[in-house]
Amino acid sequence: MQAIVEISHLTKCFGDLRAVDDLSFKVNKGELFAFLGVNGAGKSTTINIMCGQIGKDSGTVVIDGADFDNAAERIKRQMGVVFQNSVLDSALTVYDNLVCRAALYGIFGEKCKKRIDVLAKMLNFGHLYSRTVGKLSGGERRRVDIARALIHQPKILVLDEPTTGLDPQTRRLLWNVITDLRQSENMTVFLTTHYMEEAAEADYVVIIDSGKVAAEGTPIQLKNAYTGDFITLYGVSEQQVRGLGLAYEVTAGGFRLAVENTRAATELIVRYPHLFCDYEIVKGKMDDVFLAVTGKKLIGGEQK
Repeated sequence: MQAIVEISHLTKCFGDLRAVDDLSFKVNKGELFAFLGVNGAGKSTTINIMCGQIGKDSGTVVIDGADFDNAAERIKRQMGVVFQNSVLDSALTVYDNLVCRAALYGIFGEKCKKRIDVLAKMLNFGHLYSRTVGKLSGGERRRVDIARALIHQPKILVLDEPTTGLDPQTRRLLWNVITDLRQSENMTVFLTTHYMEEAAEADYVVIIDSGKVAAEGTPIQLKNAYTGDFITLYGVSEQQVRGLGLAYEVTAGGFRLAVENTRAATELIVRYPHLFCDYEIVKGKMDDVFLAVTGKKLIGGEQK
């Protein structure tokens, strides 16, 4: 795999606070890369350095084969960014916002109109062209934010918590669009999110804590390393479950047991077949991985 983002020994301090602490990781071309951490872990600081919003103290940032120190302007043109908070001009219409953004990349006239029309069809906001951004709903504004980031057909799309607070329909639309672009244009997506089900779809995950890499790997590698399997038993009594000698919790209509791995689950089934008439086995989720790695949960964008 070819790396399109290479971060090496990156450090950034704000006074006595070491926001990014000797951070190193790679993002391969065309992949969906999830960058996870609680608020204050260093995610946004890293993204702001990658995008040229703030300077680093030390380390290197190489994007698409170029060192940011020597080719900042060229690198910025390869990236599209959707920040946590919208950067659209609330006083301008949707169409004028996108025209202004396109002009920064030398896209004018008919070429500009065609590009905006393509994005409007893709993201379903053509009916909003003449509406001022300040009058848009959160979901409508987010669709235009995505269009703004895609106006110049970037190689890398950076999504900093793009779906927080959105309704399920809008979230599904955005992810369908992003998936299509990855397939059709081999676009790389750099994602931060508090929704672990989104992280579970990533090709590779890096979890940071206090500015350092705490864990990394594919979702399945992380699940195997940091969490086991879970068996949910139905149609049995709590006394029978207690007799298995395992930790369990009561769930809706059944009992959920934690086992080390799939082999342990199989051994349990073979040993107690009379209890396993109605059951299901699932691997731990990314929420379980995150909790195991950081000792914290992410719920609704907050650490618990």
